Amino acid sequence: MSKIISRETARQSDQNDPLAQFRQCFQHTENEIYLDGNSLGKLPLKAMENMNTVMQEQWGKQQIRSWNNHWLALPKRLSTKIAQLLGANPTEITVGESTSVNLYKLVHALIASKLFPTQLTTDELNFPTDNYILEGLTNSFGLAQLECIQYGTDLAADIEILKHTIAKKPGIICLSLVSYKSAYRYPMKALNAFAKDHNSIIVWDLSHAVGAIAIDFKATQTLAAIGCTYKYLNGGPGSPAFLYLDKSLLTKLNSPIQGWFGHAKPFDFSSHYTGANGIEKFDAGTPPILSLTAMEAGIDLTLQASSVALEKKSNALCEFLIREIESELSPLGFQLESPRENNKRGSHISISHPESWRICQCLLYPKGNEPKIIPDFRPDRYIRLGIAPLYIGFMDLWHTVQRLKIIVETNEFLDHNGLRPTVT
Repeated sequence: MSKIISRETARQSDQNDPLAQFRQCFQHTENEIYLDGNSLGKLPLKAMENMNTVMQEQWGKQQIRSWNNHWLALPKRLSTKIAQLLGANPTEITVGESTSVNLYKLVHALIASKLFPTQLTTDELNFPTDNYILEGLTNSFGLAQLECIQYGTDLAADIEILKHTIAKKPGIICLSLVSYKSAYRYPMKALNAFAKDHNSIIVWDLSHAVGAIAIDFKATQTLAAIGCTYKYLNGGPGSPAFLYLDKSLLTKLNSPIQGWFGHAKPFDFSSHYTGANGIEKFDAGTPPILSLTAMEAGIDLTLQASSVALEKKSNALCEFLIREIESELSPLGFQLESPRENNKRGSHISISHPESWRICQCLLYPKGNEPKIIPDFRPDRYIRLGIAPLYIGFMDLWHTVQRLKIIVETNEFLDHNGLRPTVT
């Protein structure tokens, strides 16, 4: 596809985009293309309005009365909205803590329940911090060694190897539905069924998936999951995560943290702990009201757009970008590292080049009037281009490809050194 034709295709696709109106719901910086929504989503304008209301009117004027008037109901309201997004019952999801803390609570509860063999399994595609939690629990319980499946690549799972391992060592498996490096997407329903047939359970980490692809817990027979809200759900930096547990397991598991808000009657201030019967048993400390307030706007926008429509747009954007990469960038040494098939991919595209890091610096610090383009880099060679369908358009991707092409053709990357900051 020629440069002129691809540009016109992008322009027309943006004009015909049924979700185009959502772009104006976010704060934007002039002459900037933001392709890092798979790490931190953009700021919804409504979030600022909500925060001002809570800080000025509720905290500022109503003060402690806002607990009864507004704040106690907030976590449950958000849980209900996330449940709607994921095809779950509101009584099966709670919001609070971080993804890591929720994973710890959920896997600890599963081990202690002895409902499944206590073998913990993960794989080399899983997000490293998830594996840290699993390593710690393995040591704390004195379990057999954590099984970390190796596929010989960090780009895609070998499903037959994964199934063979589950069949041989049944137990509790933790997987990221969409892998953070390549955006490889696991066959969720098929693996849940396989795990069930082999006396096992999969705890899914949805952090790189929720808000960009359609997920239905009941249709996929998902029993347990956790996930963050600050990526495609645009909840803000460090926004609280969610924990999901199917109702069939709720009465059989207990949280390892007997926290204040996990009590059946927290405001009775009883001297003894009596855990709540429902999903609230996994709550712990006081809800972080400011963070919960900030995240509601992004969830509302996702619900308004619908996960099905968002995934449809994500697929179209990714398909366009892949065609442009293969046409314009592959001859220049770029390698596509993400799956081509829509059903095997999340909503970011990873590419690589021998000069990936310095190329990222060129995108971030352009010369002249070129737009600043914000991707992210993951060791050892991956440039990740996040496709957040609520606010990314086809022309954004066209400009990005053209900029990448110029950087390599002119050796502009030689202007930058290889030093990396803490956050890349």
